[in-house]
Amino acid sequence: MAEAVVGQLVVMLGTALAKEAAIFGGALLSKEASALRGLFGKIRESKAELESMQAYLQEAERLKDTDKTTGIFISEIRGLAFEIEDVVDEFTYKMEDCKHGGFTGKMKKRLKHIKTWRRLAAKLQEIKAKLQDAKRRKNDYTVIGISASAARSTSQGQSLHFTRDEDLVGIEENRDRLIRWLTVSGGSGHGLEQSSSKVTSVWGMPGVGKTTLVAHVYNTVKVDFDAAAWVTVSESYRIEGLLKKIAAQFGITVDVADIEMRDLAESIHNYLQGKKFIMVLDDVWAARVWSEIRNVFPTSNCTGRFVITSRKHEVSLLATRESAIHLEPLQAHHSWELFCKGAFWSDDGKECPLELQELTWKFIAKCQGLPIAIACIGRLLSCKPPTSAEWENVYRGLDSQLTKDVIPDAHMILKVSLEDLPYDLKNCFLHCALFQEDYVLKRRRIMRQWIAAGFIREKESKTLEEVAEGYLAELVNRSLLQVVKRNHAGRLKHCQMHDVIGLLALNKAKEECFGKFYDGYGSGAFSVEGARRISVQGENLEQLSRSGAKQLRALHVFGRYINIDLLKPILTSSNLLSMLDLQGTCIKMLPNEVFSLFSLRYLGLRDTNLESLPEAVGRLRNLEVLDAVHSKLTCLPNSVVKLKKLRCLRAFSTSRSKIGRIRGVKMPSGVHHLAGLRALQSIKASPEFLREVGALTELRTFGVCNVRSEHSSYLGNAITRMSHLIHLDVGAAAEDEVLRLDGLYLPPTLSLLGLTGQLKKTSMPQLFSSWSLLNSVTRLYLAFSNIDEGTFSCLCVLRALSTLELVQAFEGKRLDFYAGSFPKLRFLHIWGAAQLNQVGIEEGAMQNLVELWFTECPELKFLPDGIQHLAALEKLLLKDTSEELVEKLRQKRDSDECNEDVMKIGHIRNVTVELSQKGLWKRIR
Repeated sequence: MAEAVVGQLVVMLGTALAKEAAIFGGALLSKEASALRGLFGKIRESKAELESMQAYLQEAERLKDTDKTTGIFISEIRGLAFEIEDVVDEFTYKMEDCKHGGFTGKMKKRLKHIKTWRRLAAKLQEIKAKLQDAKRRKNDYTVIGISASAARSTSQGQSLHFTRDEDLVGIEENRDRLIRWLTVSGGSGHGLEQSSSKVTSVWGMPGVGKTTLVAHVYNTVKVDFDAAAWVTVSESYRIEGLLKKIAAQFGITVDVADIEMRDLAESIHNYLQGKKFIMVLDDVWAARVWSEIRNVFPTSNCTGRFVITSRKHEVSLLATRESAIHLEPLQAHHSWELFCKGAFWSDDGKECPLELQELTWKFIAKCQGLPIAIACIGRLLSCKPPTSAEWENVYRGLDSQLTKDVIPDAHMILKVSLEDLPYDLKNCFLHCALFQEDYVLKRRRIMRQWIAAGFIREKESKTLEEVAEGYLAELVNRSLLQVVKRNHAGRLKHCQMHDVIGLLALNKAKEECFGKFYDGYGSGAFSVEGARRISVQGENLEQLSRSGAKQLRALHVFGRYINIDLLKPILTSSNLLSMLDLQGTCIKMLPNEVFSLFSLRYLGLRDTNLESLPEAVGRLRNLEVLDAVHSKLTCLPNSVVKLKKLRCLRAFSTSRSKIGRIRGVKMPSGVHHLAGLRALQSIKASPEFLREVGALTELRTFGVCNVRSEHSSYLGNAITRMSHLIHLDVGAAAEDEVLRLDGLYLPPTLSLLGLTGQLKKTSMPQLFSSWSLLNSVTRLYLAFSNIDEGTFSCLCVLRALSTLELVQAFEGKRLDFYAGSFPKLRFLHIWGAAQLNQVGIEEGAMQNLVELWFTECPELKFLPDGIQHLAALEKLLLKDTSEELVEKLRQKRDSDECNEDVMKIGHIRNVTVELSQKGLWKRIR
C-alpha cells in the first residue's frame, strides 16, 4: 500500500512542477527566483526518485509479509512520502496565498516566503538523505535467497482442493445445478454427450465459498471423466507456467523443464483428443486467461467441461450462456449450521448449548453470512471453554481477531485482493472503509469525495466523474463492494462493504496510516500518529481535541451531537485539511476555524441544521464541493461566487408544500464566475440568475425552482447553452404557475428530466414531440402538468424511458398504453390522478415493466385492462385507489375463488393494496 501513497504523490509533484513555468513567466525578485529554483530542483529530484521507487514497491508489497527487512523499508518509505506530501502541500498553500491581497500585501508575503522556499528545499534534501540511508540499511540487512516469486507463491497460498463435510452447508441447490451442467446425459441415458465443450463459472466476493463448492463437485464428478485437472491461477500468472501446471495436473508425461511452449500446447491438445475431460481454473483474476489458453483444448471428438472460479464479475461472463453461478452470503439458518459444525465439532450432536445461543447469534450477525468468517470464528471458539464469560471475552476482541494472524484465512482473502488493485483504486477502496459498519455508500457522494481527495485523474477523453464511476463499478466487479440498489435504468445507485471485508480493510487502512476510526469511548489515550484521515464514530471529541493532530487530510464526523468547542482545536491544528464531512450533525453554525482551511476541497453539510454561511466562506479558494442538501440554508453569501474551483454546489431541502418537492436557496449575483461547476442544485429563479447561469456550459446537473412564466425566455436561453447537461429539474413558483417551455431546446445528452408545474395545454403536443430526439432520457418526472388522454400519447416518443412518474400530472379519465409504447420502461408511477377510472394496456406495450404503482387514484375501480400482457411485471401497488377495488381483491384472495381478476394478476410476484385512512395494508400475493 506504500505504492498507493507514492503513486498519488508522484501525481502531486507533477502538478507542483507544472506551476514552474507559470511562476517564472512572471516578474520575480532575484532572491525569490533563486530560492524557488532551488525548491523546484529538489521537487524534481524527489519526483524522479519516487517514480523509480513506485515500480519497486508494486513488487515489494508482496514480499513484506515474508521478509521483515522489506516490510520495515516499505514502512519507512511511506513515512518519508508523507513528509514530502507535507512539503508539497505547504508549498501549494503558500504559493496560492501570495496571489491574494493588495500590491503591498502581496510583496510582503513574497519577501516573507523566500525563507519558506529555502526551508522547504532544505527539508526535501533532508528527506532525500533519510531515503538514501533507508536504502543502505535495506541492502545491508536483506537476507539473500528470498525471491518475489517465492513470496508470491507463499502469499497466494495455493488452494488445496479438498473439502470437509462440516464446510458443506447451504450449497445444495448450487451443487446440484453445477453437477447437472457438468454431467449432461447423452442419448443413451448415461454418460456425457460427445463432441461438446462447455464453460461454467462460479463467482462472488472473497471468502463466500467458491472453491469449497467447486471442489466438492469436482471430487464428486471427476470419476465420470477420462482426465481431470485442477489449476489455481495466480493474479500474476505467466502463460508458459500455466500450461506447465495444466500438463502436470492431467498427468501428461513430457519434460516440462525443456519443452517449448508451442510443443507443450500441442502435447496437451493431442492428449485430450477423444477424451472426456474436466478442468477447473480456480481463482481467475482476468478474463484474458481463458482467451490465451482456450485454443490449446480440442473442440471436436472430445467432451470438455471447464469450471472457472473468480471474485470478478467480468470473468464470470466467460461462461456458456446461463451457466454462471453468483454465490451469495449464507442465509441465517445455514450460517447457524456452519457455525455449530465448527464450534462444536467434537460434540456428537454439534448442537449449541442453550446458554450460548444468544452469543452465537451475535457472532453470526457479525459475519453477515460470509462462510470463511463463520468457519474461522467457529474454529477459534472450538478451542475455548464453552462458557458465556469466555465467549463474551472473544466477542469483545472479535474485530482485532479477524484482522490478525489468529484467523489467517480471513486476513488472506483481502490481502490478495488488495495486491491486485492499481494504486489509485486502492486509495478509493480504503476510503470506503472509513464509513460506519453497514453504511450505505451513495454513488454520487462517494465519487465526489474521491475526486476531492485527489484519488481520481482524468483519463483519455473521460471526465473525473466518469473515471470515478468506472472505479466504483470496478470495485463491485471485483466483489469488494456489494450492490445494494440500482436505479430502474440499471445504473449503480447504492453499494455497501461487507462487515468482515470492512474490518479487514480498516485494519489495512490503519496499518498503512491511510486512516483510522475514533469512537471517543476507549479507555486508553487515542493516538492519531501517522493517520492521515480520521473517521469520528462517536460524539465525544475530547481525546481527539487534545491530540494536536497536524497531519490530518480528512475528517469525517458521524456523531449526531458534537461539541463545536472541541472541534475547533482539531481544525486549528489540521490546517492542511482537504476534506471536512459533517453530514448528519446538529451543527447550526460553522466555527470560524473552518474558513482558515485554505486547502479544503470538500465541505459536507448535508442533513445538518445549518442556517447560514458567512461571507468568510469566500476564503476557501480551493473548495470543489459544497454539499448542503437538506440543511436549513435559505440563501448563499455573496462571496460564494469567489470559489472558482467549485465543481459541485448543492444546497436545498425537501418541501411539504403542495407544489414541488424542493425548496431552493437564493444565489447571489456573479454565478457566471463559477465556470467549472458540474452540478448546481437547487437555486431560486430570478431574471438576473437565469441570465448569468447560461455561462456555466460545463454543467451536468442543474436544478432551478420558483420559476415564473416571465422567466421562460431567460431559462430557455440558459439551458440551450448547457450542451453537456445530463440531469435537469425545473420547478414552478406556484401550483397555478405555467411553465412556458415553448421552443425549449434540450441537449441530446439529457438523461433525467423533472418538470414541476403546469404545462401550456396548446403547446404540449409540440413540446413532447420535440423530445423525440432525446434518445438518452431514461427518467421523466412530471408534476401538476395537466396532461390529458390526448397529450399523454405524445410521451411515447421517449423510447429509452425506464422510469416515468406522473404526480398530480394526469387529469384525464382513461389512460391507454398502445402496442409498442415505452419498450424500455421498467417503473411506472401514477400518483394523484383524481379522475382516472380506466387503464388500458395493449399486448406489446411496456414489455419490460417491472413495477407499476397507482397512488391516490380514488376513481380507479378496476384492474388495468390487459395487465396480464405485462409478462415482466414483478410488483403491483394499489395505494388509496377506490375502496371497492381494494376490498374486491382482498376478498377474492381470502376466498380462494378463481375469478378473472385473480387470473389477471396471477403472474405478479408482489401485489400489495393499501388504504391509508383505514390503516389497511395487505400483500395479496
